[in-house]
Amino acid sequence: MSAPSRSFICLRHGATDWNRQGLFQGRTDNPLNDDGIAQAHAAAEKLRAVELTHVVSSPLLRAVQTAEIIAGLASRTVTLDHGLIELDFGSFEGRPVRELMMQHRKNSAQGLVDMLPADSEPWADVASRAVRSVSHWLDRHPGDEILFVCHDAVMQSMAQRLTGNFFKNGHGRPFRFTRTDDVWTVVEVG
Repeated sequence: MSAPSRSFICLRHGATDWNRQGLFQGRTDNPLNDDGIAQAHAAAEKLRAVELTHVVSSPLLRAVQTAEIIAGLASRTVTLDHGLIELDFGSFEGRPVRELMMQHRKNSAQGLVDMLPADSEPWADVASRAVRSVSHWLDRHPGDEILFVCHDAVMQSMAQRLTGNFFKNGHGRPFRFTRTDDVWTVVEVG
């Protein structure tokens, strides 16, 4: 899978109750909590100076709610793209992240990837579908500034595929995936 043709902005949805409880959320379709709504509004303010042409979101409610808040401030509509949906954690869904990591003696992002259960979506598949989705949008809309609202595993898998590394992500924090020649970096916007 080739890399996207140019730079783009990604944003992890605002927080949910399961995020605050430290649970694997994956495809479980939880809404934003009050903190998550505030984070989405803060992200919209951070992105106010960016001339967004399109706001593309994962179909999961927490991402859609975040995208709608940002799109509303930018006078745009939200388009759903299933390629941006969160990783399916399989039998880990709803279980405590920290507890499972301790049980598997893992303490890093790569460790978490390495311990995913057999019934989860393969990590490489997440990166492939997300990069394919982003590339499709960028190629269809050359020159347009597109915001992709998605999830931590989606963003981390793309970062690992493009830069070779994970990065410190947070709820409602926009990041620009920047391409300079064939070198990618991930930098927070604002």
